[in-house]
Amino acid sequence: MSDFTPPAFPEPGEALAPANPSSDTLTLLARRRSTVAKNMTGPGPDAGQLETLLKIAARTPDHGKLFPWRFIVFEGEARARFGEVLETRLRELEPDGPDERYALERNRFLRAPVVIAVISDVTENHKIPEWEQVLSAGAVCQNLLIGASALGFAAQWLTEWYAYDRVVKTALGLAPGERVAGFIYVGSATADADERPRKAPQVSRWG
Repeated sequence: MSDFTPPAFPEPGEALAPANPSSDTLTLLARRRSTVAKNMTGPGPDAGQLETLLKIAARTPDHGKLFPWRFIVFEGEARARFGEVLETRLRELEPDGPDERYALERNRFLRAPVVIAVISDVTENHKIPEWEQVLSAGAVCQNLLIGASALGFAAQWLTEWYAYDRVVKTALGLAPGERVAGFIYVGSATADADERPRKAPQVSRWG
């Protein structure tokens, strides 16, 4: 039984401080690092932690209150069943592929105890530009990574080939115009992740 206590989410109309100074948050952001999915294991978030993580992910700017995204959660046996979908589709695309390649797809979602698909759902011909709606889905993915880390879990944002395959998108139940913004793998790390080289931000000042 988890002793997790969810944070206090605000009620509609509640007055919120314009800033929440936190050195712990700055440290998290400065040191956040993805853990590759193959280096994950259980446990993953329990039901309460997952609900909190999704609510945190949804607290992103969405420019018009469109909420232009939705979630598909894979956990338990659903991960293996989706792996069967991936293997079947790959065999159609690459009928002479090696068995190791098929096994990789069959077990792909078993690498982490929870996988969250973020689906971008753009409203066309709206006053809010489509690009801004797509960016909102990307912000959701980043919130998932940060929220998972704050909850004590490892996470990685991936897309990979199946995010763009029409047959797999149909299996996911995507409507026309919907796209996969990312698959977020969440679990416990089997090893620390080394920091990678990072370029300094490219900054200019107008005028």
